Amino acid sequence: MAMETSKPVRLLMAGAGLMGQAHIDRIQREPDAQLAGIVDVTPEAAAKAAQLGVPFGGDLGEMIEQTQPDGVVIALPNQAHYEAGMIALHAGVAVLMEKPVCDTVEQALDLARASEEHGVAVLVGHHRRHSLTLGRAREIIASGRLGTLTAVNAMCWLLKPAAYFEGRNQWRRQTGGGPVLINLIHAIDDLRNLCGEIGSVQAMTSNAARGFDVEDTAGVVLGFANGAIGTVTLSDAAAGPWSWELTSGENRGYPRTEESCYFVAGTRGALSVPRLEFWQHGAGGDWWSPLQNERRREPETEADPLARQLRHFIDVARGKAHPVLDARGAAETLRATLAVLRSAAEGRRIAW
Repeated sequence: MAMETSKPVRLLMAGAGLMGQAHIDRIQREPDAQLAGIVDVTPEAAAKAAQLGVPFGGDLGEMIEQTQPDGVVIALPNQAHYEAGMIALHAGVAVLMEKPVCDTVEQALDLARASEEHGVAVLVGHHRRHSLTLGRAREIIASGRLGTLTAVNAMCWLLKPAAYFEGRNQWRRQTGGGPVLINLIHAIDDLRNLCGEIGSVQAMTSNAARGFDVEDTAGVVLGFANGAIGTVTLSDAAAGPWSWELTSGENRGYPRTEESCYFVAGTRGALSVPRLEFWQHGAGGDWWSPLQNERRREPETEADPLARQLRHFIDVARGKAHPVLDARGAAETLRATLAVLRSAAEGRRIAW
């Protein structure tokens, strides 16, 4: 049943760390949303709740009962996603779950089944699903202008500072804290969104740049269900202009370049993203014909995807929209991402 739309949607924030603060900031600025409270255990989060004048507590179930929210935004540590999601679903409260949806594919599918059985929506926070640039790229590819998709290339090259791995962040030096699960998972979801489902992965990883227990670099070959082959290179120890953060302009905290980081080609043409340059051969349509290109990037493509995601979640909580990425869909992104680590560890191609 759709809820009343004249009142702001009351959202309970579970987890007030880096991403939680980003969500709180956008909830505070969104007229159709209201912060119902904060669930956390840290003194910093308690101080934030006091500053904002909202209820605070450390138990999600109790806070749901106390505040009766319309939705819960879950930005807790990854290992707490499954339990927190189940608590919210059994309470009948819509969920915006930060990525990754769960620790394992099995947990993600269990969460999806619970969502379907209870009739309560789960929107998974792969926020680039709400990027206007990627939406336009998806439209161009879906239009058939590229022909049959054959080749995909993605680069995710970042240079993270030493402080990123120090102090309270030393967990990023350990298994599970590396760029595969923090950064590559976004690129894999982007490629699933643009090019279709992934059915196999073959990968290698390296920790040679920093010598931490966790990887700093990865090379991946993706087999798409439609027959296309993709390659992805990832490194958070690489000084270069080719990553979504540096090319898209969607997060003003990063210095922007005028490059692209994703390239998709088919039998009739090719597209670079986020520049949205479309390339095709002229008369004759093969490599003997001069290549022509057109750039289609529009100014509004720099809109904040996190704010757009929040507005979509408001519609989901009101029963006016279905999640653009639910727990079942996010489980497939997680499956392909975890397969990267498994393939690298076992030295073989993983298919499903």
